[in-house]
This record gives sequence, structure tokens and C-alpha cells, in this order.
Amino acid sequence: MHPTLLHACRRLALAAGLGTALLLPWSAWALTSEEALRLAEGDGDTRTETLMHLAAGTDARGHALVRALADEAVQVQDGQVLIVRDGLATTAVDGQPVDLTASAEEAVVNNRLRGALDTALAGMDLFTGDPARQREAAATLQRGAFDDPSPAQLPLVEQALSPAHAGQLSAPAAQSLRLARAALQLGSAQAAQRSDAATLLAQAREPIVKALLAQRLAQERDPAVQAALRQSLERIERALAASAFLGQLFTGISLGSILLLAALGLAITYGLMGVINMAHGELIMVGAYATYVVQGLFQRYLPGAFDAYLLAALPVAFLSAALVGAAMERSVIRFLYGRPLETLLATWGLSLVLMQGVRSLFGAQNVGVENPSWMSGGITLLGSLTLPWNRIVIIGFAAAVLVAVALLIGRTRLGLFVRGVTQNRPIAACMGVNTARIDTYAFALGSGIAGLAGAALSQVGNVGPDLGQNYIVDSFMVVVLGGVGQLAGTVYAALGLGILNKFLEGWTGAVLAKIAVLVFIIVFIQKRPQGLFALKGRSA
Repeated sequence: MHPTLLHACRRLALAAGLGTALLLPWSAWALTSEEALRLAEGDGDTRTETLMHLAAGTDARGHALVRALADEAVQVQDGQVLIVRDGLATTAVDGQPVDLTASAEEAVVNNRLRGALDTALAGMDLFTGDPARQREAAATLQRGAFDDPSPAQLPLVEQALSPAHAGQLSAPAAQSLRLARAALQLGSAQAAQRSDAATLLAQAREPIVKALLAQRLAQERDPAVQAALRQSLERIERALAASAFLGQLFTGISLGSILLLAALGLAITYGLMGVINMAHGELIMVGAYATYVVQGLFQRYLPGAFDAYLLAALPVAFLSAALVGAAMERSVIRFLYGRPLETLLATWGLSLVLMQGVRSLFGAQNVGVENPSWMSGGITLLGSLTLPWNRIVIIGFAAAVLVAVALLIGRTRLGLFVRGVTQNRPIAACMGVNTARIDTYAFALGSGIAGLAGAALSQVGNVGPDLGQNYIVDSFMVVVLGGVGQLAGTVYAALGLGILNKFLEGWTGAVLAKIAVLVFIIVFIQKRPQGLFALKGRSA
């Protein structure tokens, strides 16, 4: 007999035997010595059939043997199957302790049996695990059906979806199993069943399902089934295109929110005060390292409250960067107002000092800052689009910081003084405003916002001495493009550049996208030097 035909016959025989085993009532049959030996020493088909038979039952000894085989903790000694854990051996049938001898041999688990074990374990967890394990087990069966459809998997999925057990499944688990069954039924001998399966699989909206349907379409000869397959492929392609677009849009908004956080502080120190602060990136770095220090303190002294460390790190990052900024302003920058070139050179030197100080304290290597558990994972939409929680939280955090800065500048006494001093310093001084103190406060505020940006950036990447260098140029571009002194312009410019950069990356690559964005800004500034939002009236 031809090897391919022989293999197909074996698979069909296995599926038939497995179907017979699983369609029997789930009675509490007891594990026998013969079954244990067949599982440990039989040929491939026998071991797989016995494995599925035990997984379909409710006998605790049988389930324990299946799990032990998955852990490669099964040995055979003198015709007995033993489970060996932590150096202690017990018989698989009755759990009696025995002494291991030199004649004991391990039960071999090959790749074929490993795949069957994954399916069997998933089937066991569907009805004996908690809801979380149940969803995971159903997802495992779904992945197996999508990756390598096999007739041996179908009876187990059918059994799980039977009226006797369907009520025990959660809605997500049941949906995963229905999609798994549809993937397995694509190879059915009945054209109507293949057509229905193709229609149902359009709900999966995953690239692997697209490949599965395309492969089946190349083999299909029935016109009605071909039409159903094409229709499902078109629906999946539309869904994947929409998912890719939304993914790029979300990534662009995420990048824009990071640029906004990095540029907000610069919008105050440069946009309102006119100080070209080349050390702004290092103030971001200070906030990131402050977050790293707070994380270390929580890990050492408050490990049980680790998930709250980021909330404690935010004020620490703000104050750390604000104090460094205030020290810079009082010691150097206060003597350089109105002299932009000297300010640029002085702050560039301060940036080198700060970077070297961080290298001396923390080392030149990057340090890792962990996400709290509530920022781990993400939301899955449209089947293949996952929105990470850390990015979602940063977007919300950037919006909150923006609102707070707008209220502070527009509605508070400090904001009134800052606007008064920046617009007309002599008149503000005549009105009794301590302009030197307001300068320090305003510069400290901008520096503190940079520290908050560092705390946010620590949640999406490594923290190192060169962290700020990656954002200083982008921050200046955002402020200049948005319009000097305009918070609204800073928002539009940050989000616009972030979205534009990410969409261009998909077409040209990261390097060419950066170059294209820079060229766009240069051309835009040539045509509109005042930026998106120009100052009007007396402010100009």
C-alpha cells in the first residue's frame, strides 16, 4: 500500500477509535495495568488512542498518569508503570510506593505523542479546571485545529460541545471550540459541512485562518464550497486590513502621547520662557531613573505592594526633575536670559554633566523597570489586534498631564504670573511680581513635567544614560511645528508627527520615515515659520 494512503488510513482508524471512546458516557472507569502499559510502551496509534481514552474519562489515576507522562515522569519496571516524582516512585494503577531498580526505563515521549498530550491535557482542563484554565484549554484546542488540523482532534471537540457538557463552558471557551470544530470540519466528506465551516471561520479574523482557508480553496472542487471559501477569505482580508490600520493608528497615537509628554515641559521652558534647554532630555532621564530607584525600594522593603510603586514614583520623578531644573536655572540659566546661543552651549554642557553623573551612580548599562501587573497584557480586538495596557495607560496619563498643565497655566495665580513675566517682564516687575522667583518656578515646572515623561517612558523601554538623547530633537520639532508658546499647537504637532511617523514606517521603514518627517517639518516651517498656531495681538 502507498505510504501516504497507509498513513491516511491509520489517521482515520485512530479518529474512529477515538470517536467511539469519547462518545461513550464519561463514567468513572478505573485505570488498568493493561491500559497503563499500552500508554507507556505501545505503538504510536495505540498510545494516542489510550491517551485520549484516559483523558475522556473521570478516573483520577488515569488523569494523573496523563499529566505525569506530559511531565516525562513515567517509567516502566518489571511490567509495572510507575510515576516518579522527586525521587519517589509509585505505581500508576493504585499509587503504592515501590523501590526503583536499575531495570526501570523511562517512557519515551516523541513529537507525535507530545502533540496528542497537549490536546488531551486541554480536554481534561475543559471540565476540571477553573474558568481561566478552561479558556486557556479551549484556546489550545483552537490553536491546534488551526495549526495542524487532524481528525483525531474532532471527537474531543465534539464531545466538549455536546449538550451534556456545553453548559459547563464559558462563552469565550465555547466560541473557541466552535471555531476549532469548523477548522477540523473543512476536511469533512460532506460539502454542506465544509461550506458551513468556511462561513463560520470568517469570524476568526486571524492570519492563520486566512492561510488555512486559502489552502483549502486550492484543494476544493465543489463550486458552492469554493464560493463560501472565497467569501470568507474576503471578509477576513477586510478585517485584517482594518485591524492593521487601527493598529498603526493606535501605535501612532501612543508615540504621539510620548512625544507630547516629552515636549510639554519644553513648551514651557522654550515656548514661554525662550530658553533653548539642550539638557531637557537629561531631565527626562532623571525622571526615569527616579522611577527605577522607587521600584528598587518597593522590591526591597514593600514587595507586597509592588503594584503601587508607579503611583509613588510619579511625584518622586516630578520633584527630582523639578529640583534639578531649579538648580540649573538658579546657578546658570538666570544669567543667560536673552542670550540664546550662550544658553544653548551652557545647557548642552549641563546635559553632559548629568549623563556622566548618572553613569557614575548607576553604571553605563541600561536598567530595567518592570510594569505593574495592572499594566501588563492588553486588550484583544478584531481577533489579531492587541492594545497593550501600558500604552493605553500612557495615553491616558499624557491627556491628564496636558489638562493639568493647561489648568495651571490658564487658571492659577502662578500661571498668571508666568504669563505676565513672559509677555512683559518690566511691567510685571512694576506690578510687584518677583520675576526671578517666577522664572525659577516656571523652569522647575517644565523640568518636573519632563520627569513625568521619564516615568512614563520607563514603562515602555529600558532606562539608560542616553535615554533623553532619543527625544530632545523630536521635542524641539514638536514645539516649533506647533507654534512657540502654544499648548494646543504642541498637542496637534505631537499627535500628528506620531501618527505620520508610524504610517510612513509601514511603507518606507523606520529610517526613511524619520527622514521624511524631518523634510516635511523643514518645508512646513519654510512656508509657515510661526508654526500651526501663531501668536496674535499683543502676545505676538
